[in-house]
Amino acid sequence: MNRSSTISSKGQITVPQEIRKRLGVAPGDRVEFVNEEGRIVIRPIRSEVNPFEKYIGVLGPFPGGEEGIKAWIDDMRSDEDYE
Repeated sequence: MNRSSTISSKGQITVPQEIRKRLGVAPGDRVEFVNEEGRIVIRPIRSEVNPFEKYIGVLGPFPGGEEGIKAWIDDMRSDEDYE
């Protein structure tokens, strides 16, 4: 797969749509250019932040605390025995 792009006067390029899809990048995403064995490779910069972290605690504590969780899991497991 050979694709090309023209460098603008500001040093910008347009990444072809097929390449963006393969990289899994969208507008606003960051990429890095890495020199690997004499070749320049473009790859997405993935965030180390858990995207679900902002939702932790939204529902409040589980009713019954840790014991309630264990009882709920045990109850679900016993329901599986009857299927």
